[in-house]
Amino acid sequence: MTNQTQTMPSPAPQTPATPTPSAWLTQARMFVARIEGVCASDPGARAALRSGLGKPLAEVPRMHRIVAPLLPPSAGDDETQRAFYAVASLIAAQKSETLRAGRHNPDGDDTTAHAEANATAPSSPPAYGTSLGSTFAMAVATDSRNGLRENAAETRLNLLTRQSTAGLHRHLPSAVRQLCDKRTPPDWAQLLVHLRAWPRDRKEISRRWLQDFYRARHKATLDAARESADTMPDHQP
Repeated sequence: MTNQTQTMPSPAPQTPATPTPSAWLTQARMFVARIEGVCASDPGARAALRSGLGKPLAEVPRMHRIVAPLLPPSAGDDETQRAFYAVASLIAAQKSETLRAGRHNPDGDDTTAHAEANATAPSSPPAYGTSLGSTFAMAVATDSRNGLRENAAETRLNLLTRQSTAGLHRHLPSAVRQLCDKRTPPDWAQLLVHLRAWPRDRKEISRRWLQDFYRARHKATLDAARESADTMPDHQP
């Protein structure tokens, strides 16, 4: 009797699952889409949201009518709620053209209409947003004349990363205004997630902001050097 050895087929290689956004990021995108819609359609509501810029929860009575119904059930503590209120006021404080331009998102989800669609049916939204460090790097790289000076962006970012929760809320309005003046608004949803996590994960978030900034600036410098080399005329001996 002949022994036959059965060869089992090799298992198919596992394709990594597409990353999905965390619950916090999904909530943040829904919230931001609603706030952007309110700001675009209701000047009175936008003014009410803007009145809370940089203020603690105890000093923003005009915001409650708009923000309170939009808070997720998990936003029960004061620090979490302040993150939502802060981002709502930051969005409302920007110029109309900045609101129309929408936030920068490398995955293409960069319009209010698209964000509103994702808020009701988030089938496959981008998994990660753009950190504040990346945004500051983009503000530098946007235009050599009209963008931020690199040392100014670096100084501002380092200042933010050293702040307590209260200090971050105090310094954010001027930092965000600086970015929006250069037509480089933050990824509001990602900023909301980081604000929400700041009391617990400040060191990790600070590290990400700084790493993202320096990686992006290093790449921009290399790209500029390559472009300059490509445009130099060839010298014949």
